Amino acid sequence: MAKGLKSRLTSYGDAEFALFLRRAFLKSAGYGEEVLDLPVVGIGSTASDFNPCHATAPEVIEAIKRGVLAAGGIPFVFPTISLHESFCSPTTMLLRNLMALDVEEMLRAQPLDAAVLIGGCDKTVPAQIMGALSADVPTLIEVVGAALAGMNEGERLGACTDCRRLWYARRANQITDQQLAQGHGRLIASHGTCTVMGTASTMACFAEILGLMLPGGASIPAVHAERLRHAEATGMRAVAMAKAGGPSARKVVTQAAIRNAMVVLAALGGSTNAVIHLAAIAGRVGLKMDLEELDQIGRKTPVLVDLKPVGKNYMEDFHAAGGLPALLRQLGNKIDTSAMTAAGDSIADMLKRWLPFVDEKIIRPESNPVSPGEALTIVRGNLAPDGAVIKRAAAEAGLMQHKGPALVFEGLEDLAKRIDDPALPVTKDHVLVLRNIGPIGAPGMPEAGGIPIPRKLAQAGVKDMVRVSDARMSGTAYGAIVLHVAPEAAVGGPLALVRDGDIIELDVAKRRIDMLVDAKELESRRAQWKPPPRPKRGYRRLYAEHVMQADKGCDFDFLQDEALQ
Repeated sequence: MAKGLKSRLTSYGDAEFALFLRRAFLKSAGYGEEVLDLPVVGIGSTASDFNPCHATAPEVIEAIKRGVLAAGGIPFVFPTISLHESFCSPTTMLLRNLMALDVEEMLRAQPLDAAVLIGGCDKTVPAQIMGALSADVPTLIEVVGAALAGMNEGERLGACTDCRRLWYARRANQITDQQLAQGHGRLIASHGTCTVMGTASTMACFAEILGLMLPGGASIPAVHAERLRHAEATGMRAVAMAKAGGPSARKVVTQAAIRNAMVVLAALGGSTNAVIHLAAIAGRVGLKMDLEELDQIGRKTPVLVDLKPVGKNYMEDFHAAGGLPALLRQLGNKIDTSAMTAAGDSIADMLKRWLPFVDEKIIRPESNPVSPGEALTIVRGNLAPDGAVIKRAAAEAGLMQHKGPALVFEGLEDLAKRIDDPALPVTKDHVLVLRNIGPIGAPGMPEAGGIPIPRKLAQAGVKDMVRVSDARMSGTAYGAIVLHVAPEAAVGGPLALVRDGDIIELDVAKRRIDMLVDAKELESRRAQWKPPPRPKRGYRRLYAEHVMQADKGCDFDFLQDEALQ
């Protein structure tokens, strides 16, 4: 197979002319003849003014290029779609698969021997991994890194757990507009992604444990010099992979790597979003991310990392405490250490050469966990036949067994219209149900599952309630919230049949969520149900026709590996 600039030639019907023309254009850009014969490393850039979390991407690119050149390769930077959680309407999840397609096709189309993809904000890393697995080229992930925590009125603040805490405190009249405004300017103290164990940080850890990021890279803060040194080393490693012709992404992401990621997710108290992304990643290589296995792993793996939203610290503390390698040591034989790292050797080999330091105040031993119970729990029942997820470790323990009447919101407009109405017929015992905001219903399954506590209850001191939806929730959020209900309401899932006043029972210990309604009554309601209209054109039509449900990772059915079809 041809390598470097001789590979993936444009189809002119004359391969020699195609190479001649390609090199002519590169010479016009100032490249010399000898340089054009070096191994090519493509650097996928997500730098964008609409993605402030990636503001340091240009510096990271320069460091990667430096490493590539030092190792005897030639770097070529190319852009891909860039997704930021706060800058995409209606939600970045709608566009994750589009970005994955973009990454896949650019890796296939361009003459590169290996690639380094720069991600960070939530959906960028899973999209890059999905695309790299489908393109099956030697690929490394380099994240921009987390921001630093800020300080306000004597306490540390960090996006976005504290964003939500301050916002909800203002809704409850617990702080003033002036206090909110001051905290607003101190939530994000530097460039970088969210400072807590939200989706961005969880997916960075996934990239590392899956063997697609050089060890230690997941936790380095965005503004630390170490981030640039890690990027430089990544560029050098990419050249080695280019020269060796591998390993490709599919060789690295094995069933052992997928299981290791599930263990790490449990120990991190990581984002519920990661469940969807890991299912999609596994599906790209013909593997399965079994929800039941995830639940079983959670039962045996307590939360060990003391970071918000489950704990109280921030990503910079996790890094200072030893980062992911230190956590792997604490997990012991729960991790399959024969799995490969991006450095080219096994986790076991990596741990032998890694410094043994671990700060056990942040990365705790199993004898002193942050939360003795599982972080995430999978529940099923007649309300969620294909499963739903609850972040148990970030919810009030007293709500893990609860029975109460449903109060149904038909969508985001209905929620916004009624949630703060003083006349809303709601008590703290109600179960708030939000539907028609799943993968197809929204579309895109937005992070709206963290339904706000109704204002009148918040002002009365209520901090948590049982909430159920077919949406997602930010990985930085907290509460007794049942998410990813599958199948969703928009395809006729049982959530579509719930009515105000129906008794809903949640029993996390039994892994159940049910509506206590007679089966005949439900059949009668189903006969009256009509599906909502779907988009008629463009990407949104493609999405609605081919997106799978949450338990399958919300990937497109035609992008899954044939082994799963």
